[in-house]
Amino acid sequence: MNNPGNLTGRFLQNLTVKVTHAQLRSGYSGWNRTLETPTFNRLYYIDRGEGKVIINGVTYYPRAGQLMIMPAGSTQTTETSMNDPYTRYFCHFDADIGEWPLFHSANKLFICDAPNPDSVRVIFTEMIEQFQKDDVLSILRTQANVLNLIATCLESNENIKTDFMQEFIHTGDQGKLAYVLQYIDERLDKPIEIEELAEIVHLHPNYFIPYFKKFIGVPPMHYVQLKRMEHAKRQLSYSNFSISDIAEQVSMELAHFSKYFKKTIGISPSAYRNSTK
Repeated sequence: MNNPGNLTGRFLQNLTVKVTHAQLRSGYSGWNRTLETPTFNRLYYIDRGEGKVIINGVTYYPRAGQLMIMPAGSTQTTETSMNDPYTRYFCHFDADIGEWPLFHSANKLFICDAPNPDSVRVIFTEMIEQFQKDDVLSILRTQANVLNLIATCLESNENIKTDFMQEFIHTGDQGKLAYVLQYIDERLDKPIEIEELAEIVHLHPNYFIPYFKKFIGVPPMHYVQLKRMEHAKRQLSYSNFSISDIAEQVSMELAHFSKYFKKTIGISPSAYRNSTK
């Protein structure tokens, strides 16, 4: 239960992402930058050309067919050949979990060979088109595109994925709250008190409540109830447990569970189960 993938996954459920620029460019102009420290992340697909990237003093040589993520807050120098300049699909994006950045500024460059270059070009092309429309549905599609590309980059190299998960969890407050979220997940069937959650991070409950909300987005006991309802919905959809059994699994009396479920989800547990069959 306490491996980095499980812990990171708990945080990623609260991820928000916003694309602020998307474009296809080729040529020397616009790439050569020295010691910039942008407040946004950069995601690139290199289609052709030669050059180099220096992230926090470490030099890389991205080549055609590679995806790369340049974390916000890192110190960046980029150069490309005048004779064979990069052709690159790219976007700028913000990605945060509460007040945490998804990619820490101390991270190295995340770079990998794209498993399917044609697919990456299609996704980037759609993202660029949708970004230019800037309506409600295009915003949703743009977000879906960038999340797809981020996942592709991270999963295409096992070392990159492992480094990302390890660095994310072991960065400051993430590591502390990761075990609070794990504790909640493992005890949904038991009463949970704010005092025991606060004790995990050695804070007084009065300080722990705003601390938790700052990074997760909701107060801790609200989060507990959200996780209980998520568990209940999964069990109603995919198991044959009775509703009273499911109520017990989320530490609620049947009557209270049924009332709270309907108030939160909008329909009764039995109606929800029937709607998923």
